Amino acid sequence: MRVLVTEDEADVRSVIARALERDGHAVSIAGTLEEARRALAAGVDLLVLDLSLPDGSGLTLCREIRATQASLPILILTARTQVELRVEGLDAGADDYLTKPFALPELRARVRALGRRGPISRPFVHVFNGVRLDLAGRRALRDGEQVPVTAREWAILEALANRGGRVMTRVELLENVWGSSSESAGNSLEVLVARLRKKFGPDLIQTLRREGYSLSGSIEGGSS
Repeated sequence: MRVLVTEDEADVRSVIARALERDGHAVSIAGTLEEARRALAAGVDLLVLDLSLPDGSGLTLCREIRATQASLPILILTARTQVELRVEGLDAGADDYLTKPFALPELRARVRALGRRGPISRPFVHVFNGVRLDLAGRRALRDGEQVPVTAREWAILEALANRGGRVMTRVELLENVWGSSSESAGNSLEVLVARLRKKFGPDLIQTLRREGYSLSGSIEGGSS
């Protein structure tokens, strides 16, 4: 997998790059927003993005990527510990975040989880109240208009859709999408489910108290 590490501190950037290279990833590095933009234009599969960069905030780049409806997985690194600021990163289009200082094994696990693309046995479209989710084609429409969806949001939708309307426990969903049921992963899940409800309506994802989540609607046999 081609991973772009955007981090202004050279020593931190180098440590992250070496760790990901040991996992078999092809790693490129950037220290500024402009360097990151040039690297993104060359093509990457996943972005590790620090928020504090010399020429601006990583949130700016995050929003630029999502404005093009790109589904590039984005993992934010931040020294900010306030919940509101982490939520701001997720709302800007990030799929996940890690607060500094972080453990390299957790960073590597988050990258693996974000990079996973479980195969879908056949093309299918999930439909509900004007929402069409083409899970194979990774396209979402609401009332005929395409809606941008991030890689982590797709992973949540895919995991629930593959249950065919059955309940998926919170722990199962966290392990499937994040590879971890940690508190930070749980916080991310709540934010992303809220974001999906905002995009597709409050009833697409159902929360069953003390049980888990399920996806409303039904499956059609082919890709749209």
